Amino acid sequence: MGDRDREVVEKLEHVGVGESLAQSALELDAIMQRWRRRVFKRELGVRAVRELGLKVELAELDALIAVWRPANEFGDETSGETTVGSVANRLGIDPSRASRLTTELIRKGFVRRGVSQEDARRAILQVTPEGDRIVHAVRAFKFYTLGHFLKSWTEEEVRTFVPLLERFSSWSEEPDDPSGVIVSEIAALRDSLSDLTSDPETR
Repeated sequence: MGDRDREVVEKLEHVGVGESLAQSALELDAIMQRWRRRVFKRELGVRAVRELGLKVELAELDALIAVWRPANEFGDETSGETTVGSVANRLGIDPSRASRLTTELIRKGFVRRGVSQEDARRAILQVTPEGDRIVHAVRAFKFYTLGHFLKSWTEEEVRTFVPLLERFSSWSEEPDDPSGVIVSEIAALRDSLSDLTSDPETR
């Protein structure tokens, strides 16, 4: 273990995280950082666009799928209608960017504007038959790839992994720390950097 990793372990031990668990945290972080870089490069999306010969940018593909609204991703939404605001919320992007992306999809014929059945004054977005074909193809590509990968796993491994991954996915939210130890440690870190958070010209 390097000195920098040892420092992390010692800090975690100080807030009640044992050495073995601290080592696991370091290993998980390394895995996630490598995965993040691969996800950031959008390797699977790039492959899908290239191998399917699609004439869309990845961001446009994201927006198209957000309009299509796969149930496994957005099934908790109650309304069946999609607006530009819906796309922005689903993708976690600015409404102006969502508007630009959907406008381009409309220009390419993959999305069309419609009239809301709930409020005739409101414009909604609908996937065209051409857009629907693209989404079906991309989703098939993704799940062919994922399904083929999971074939080498046992059913027990999959049943164990999926709920654990769902549980783990919330780890970066506000720290669940009833004792306040972690909150106070974060405050101490903030105070230690206070000389760096001001404008460089006023230091």
